[in-house]
Amino acid sequence: MTRRQKRCRAGRTVLALLTALGSPAGAALAGAAPARAAPAAVEIAPGVAYEQFGLQAAGGPARAHVLAVDLRHPKVRLDLLYPGAVAERATVSRLAGRQAAVAGVNGDFFNITETQHPGVEATGASVGPAIAGGRTLKAAVPDGQRFGPALPPGTSTRDVFGVGTDRRARLDSLALDGTVTTSAERLPLGGLNQYALPVGSVGAFTADWGDASRVRATCGTDTERAAPCSTDTHEVTVRDGRVAATDQSPGGGPIAAGTTVLVGREAGAQWLRKLAVGDTVRVRHRLVAARSKVPYRFVIGGYPVLSGGQPLPGLDHRTRAVRSAAGLADGGRRVLLLSLDGSPEYRTGLTIAELADVMRRLGAVDAFSLDGGGSSTLVARAPGTTTVTVRNHPSGGTERPVPNGIGVFSTG
Repeated sequence: MTRRQKRCRAGRTVLALLTALGSPAGAALAGAAPARAAPAAVEIAPGVAYEQFGLQAAGGPARAHVLAVDLRHPKVRLDLLYPGAVAERATVSRLAGRQAAVAGVNGDFFNITETQHPGVEATGASVGPAIAGGRTLKAAVPDGQRFGPALPPGTSTRDVFGVGTDRRARLDSLALDGTVTTSAERLPLGGLNQYALPVGSVGAFTADWGDASRVRATCGTDTERAAPCSTDTHEVTVRDGRVAATDQSPGGGPIAAGTTVLVGREAGAQWLRKLAVGDTVRVRHRLVAARSKVPYRFVIGGYPVLSGGQPLPGLDHRTRAVRSAAGLADGGRRVLLLSLDGSPEYRTGLTIAELADVMRRLGAVDAFSLDGGGSSTLVARAPGTTTVTVRNHPSGGTERPVPNGIGVFSTG
């Protein structure tokens, strides 16, 4: 196949994804004129194409950068970009480079600052559930502990965008199902590698957490992120099924493979105080999907904005920002990854309601909002190269380190 034929095929692939309801790619929001009549896509790998185009939104001009990913192509897959630990951050370009992704976009909202809790460091950990390569990394923090804009009605921190072992993308909700069992009692597990635990609960931290302090997990409440840190805490280290150490307060540092650190607050702390070194403890945890019966290979957090081709009710139509999103088409066989440009002439961005409308016009039936603002980043390789470059302009002027992202991988 000639280079010209490849470009034409890439254009047809993206056109099929970026055209919806008779509207061409680049069509602006309702009542506005299209910025261009047709897309000019570039195939960056078999089944993966990149496109950018202008939008005339109500608040001013915007520019979208879009990756169209055909999951029906046997050489293409999506997976989590992350630094190797939940409580760690790196730029999207660095994450994609480390994991040899051909393209990617930033992911979930995260614990970016801790101005309300003097002396407590932000962990950098993401808000929602995360699964990488079929392995569960973490569960969701309580809704009230979330960083980012207000959630639309009916959504929660448990909402996810993911790809199952059937290679289909879907939107779902994942809840933690876990227990801590001793010879005398059994207690529900309240968290897994989370920067915030429910009041009165016990949370588990594994080697996937990293070496960040676990103190933040006991700060705030289920409804108020800025509430003071708990003064009633306890920590138990479990190794090879037995209590290896106890402490009155959460610690930090790396957690060895095969070791679980249990952190309790309030009632959870009181329960952990019953344990002594040498006691038998069994910790079990898994994420349970609300809708899909197909196991997930990859999952990332955020929140839905479009379902069944219709915007969710109650979406914010006032606050504009640079944003990123993921959309699903063709029964989850095709995925659209979008990131807005953050350069000064486009920095007004879109409202969440506008974002949902843009994703619908691009052909998405379901769509999912990812972190935005200074986090919004889209990277992709140029044809014939092996290194990704940033395609949009991050609004902060440089890439912001983030906890995770959606990586596009190709063996072609």
